[in-house]
Amino acid sequence: MEKKKIRPSAYLYPMPTTIVGATVRGKPSFTTISFCCNLLYKPPMLGISCGKNHYITDGIKESQTFSVNIPSTDMVVSTDYVGINSGRKTDKSQIFDVFYGELQTAPMISEAPLNQECRVAKIIDLGGMSDLIIGEIVQTYVKEECLTNNKPDIKKIDPFIFSGYSHYLKIGEIFAEAYKIGKEYKKE
Repeated sequence: MEKKKIRPSAYLYPMPTTIVGATVRGKPSFTTISFCCNLLYKPPMLGISCGKNHYITDGIKESQTFSVNIPSTDMVVSTDYVGINSGRKTDKSQIFDVFYGELQTAPMISEAPLNQECRVAKIIDLGGMSDLIIGEIVQTYVKEECLTNNKPDIKKIDPFIFSGYSHYLKIGEIFAEAYKIGKEYKKE
């Protein structure tokens, strides 16, 4: 099979759909970010790539805290809304029912099945238009009905992913067991 060379870009799919929250000028604000990933297990850390000129970035830099909220598919309208409207022009403080955790400065969304409260560990200037904001996860909050054996259950959380172009996609079916299926490998 021949491969075609295409322009280099961020083709790491799928991309999670998250809503990042921060306190900006004394009020909670939110934006949708799909450039978000786990970075470290212990201590738990994650990274978000955030535009330097984004309103939310001002709040993160000011308070040195933020939240990452995982919306469910029934939140797609509000999730897209906070991503396509700048906090500089739109007050997003009343869109969600907001709560605060241990840090008291990272607004989280009650409607979201899973929330992660983060303290900024480091901000890296990536050059260009974005910063990589690394956050240490201080606490995680999950709706009780979204737990199975006291762990977040992806099917119950019902998150959605961003295609990288213009669509949101639902999570599919389980088709193999991680850490088990590889035991069946035999070199041919």
